[in-house]
Amino acid sequence: MSIADLGGTEIDLRFENGEQGSLLVVVAPVLRFMDVGYNADVTIEEIGKPENIIAGFAPELYGKPLDGDDVVDTQVVQEGGLTYYQWNIKPHHLVSATAVGNRLFILSTTSNGRQWRRGAEDLVKIQKSFRVPRG
Repeated sequence: MSIADLGGTEIDLRFENGEQGSLLVVVAPVLRFMDVGYNADVTIEEIGKPENIIAGFAPELYGKPLDGDDVVDTQVVQEGGLTYYQWNIKPHHLVSATAVGNRLFILSTTSNGRQWRRGAEDLVKIQKSFRVPRG
């Protein structure tokens, strides 16, 4: 389901839960980052370094650029032949991203302090379990 946000973001899917926070998914065409053919099979490493990707998407995900100390942790994980970048961003944002074919897939969770205290364990599981099947 595609959502045309009035703020001009490219959010393709959004869920909200009052107890745990919100989750959104962005599916961005690789052509936004690089000049490749229609049937390209691009890896996330070819698109950019973790710090460049999260900095580029922060305004879409959070409505503002990241500050210098916003990224608490960055991980690079290999799973199922794909590389996933995972970030923990202040105050309570978890993000996971990978590329398949000619698309970049990003999952982001956001919670307030109360939601984080109640649901942090589940939100981390969601972030770590984010997988995109290969074509």
